[in-house]
Amino acid sequence: MVPVRLTGPRLAIREYHHTPGDVDALYALFGDPEVTRYLPFDPRDRETCADQIELYLEEAMAPERDTYRLAVTRLADAEDPADAAPIAHASLTLGGYRSAHLGYVLDREVWGRGYAGEIAGLLCDLAFGPLGLHRLAARVDVDNAASTKVLTRLGFQWEGRVRHDLCKGGVWSDSHLYSLLADEWPGADG
Repeated sequence: MVPVRLTGPRLAIREYHHTPGDVDALYALFGDPEVTRYLPFDPRDRETCADQIELYLEEAMAPERDTYRLAVTRLADAEDPADAAPIAHASLTLGGYRSAHLGYVLDREVWGRGYAGEIAGLLCDLAFGPLGLHRLAARVDVDNAASTKVLTRLGFQWEGRVRHDLCKGGVWSDSHLYSLLADEWPGADG
C-alpha cells in the first residue's frame, strides 16, 4: 500500500488508523443524524464504525486499489497530522473509463468554515494528478445547498437531476449530478 497523504492550507488527508481516536471520530460523523441526513445510510453505532475502518484499511491494501476512504484532520490540531483526530471523511470511488465519484462528510462542529471546498480540491488534485483520472462525478441531494455551492465554486458542472436516487426511512429523494473533467481543473495533467 502506498499511503495517501495530502496537505492543504489548513487540512491534511490521510489513511485511517484502526485506533480508538479514529473510530470515535468516524462515529462522531456517522453516528450523528444531522450529519448523515443526506447520506445513503442511517446513523451508525460505534462498533459499525470500527468495522468500517477495518474495511477501509482492507480496501487500501488491495493490489489494484479502486476505493479511497480517507480521514481529514486539521493541520493545527497536532504536530504531525497523522496523529490528529479526524474532523471529516473524504472518498474517491474509481469507476471505469478513468472516472471516479467524489464524496466528503464533515463533523457538524466544523460546518461553514470552508473545509469542504478544501477537501474536495485536494481530492481533485489527487484524482487528476497521481491517479490520472479524466472525470470526477458527485451526487448531491437536491436539498443540500451547501454541498452544491462547494462543487460549483470548484468548477463542477450540473449534469441533471437523478429522480428517486435514494430511499431512506421509506422516503425517496432526488439528487443532482455534477461532474468535472481533468482539463477543467487548474494544474491537471489530464
